[in-house]
Amino acid sequence: MSYWDGDSVQGKPSIVIHLGEQRAYFYKSGVLVGVSQLSTGREGLNTPYGHFSVIQKDVNHASTLFGDYVDSAGNVVVPNVDVTKDPKPPGTHFRGTPMPYFMRIVSGTGLHAGYLPGYPASHGCIRMPEFMAENFFKSVSLGTPVTIAN
Repeated sequence: MSYWDGDSVQGKPSIVIHLGEQRAYFYKSGVLVGVSQLSTGREGLNTPYGHFSVIQKDVNHASTLFGDYVDSAGNVVVPNVDVTKDPKPPGTHFRGTPMPYFMRIVSGTGLHAGYLPGYPASHGCIRMPEFMAENFFKSVSLGTPVTIAN
């Protein structure tokens, strides 16, 4: 279950992510104001542990590594590609997977809206329901601390 009750609460924001629970906790000056379900990095593409901060915000971000190869009409020719591994077919171009409300915490990893299958399934990013990603996005600024623990 995800909820947000932080619009009327003032204070310095912080985020704590528990990978084992697949949950993010949003605080304002130490007061819990939101909890979000997550889908974090899968085996081999694990979300990193540690102390980070928000270093970039991009409301309409798209992946530069993962997405689809599409033709000139926008039709998907090869879905779910990794540009570092999958060769581009002739006559196609890369279209990155949308990552709305992206909040980067380290190179290649951020929090954003995305699909939640109920288990760790991402390439390392921290996916959450769109309404939660939007609330987190509008409530953080560059430098907001993010702690990721087991």
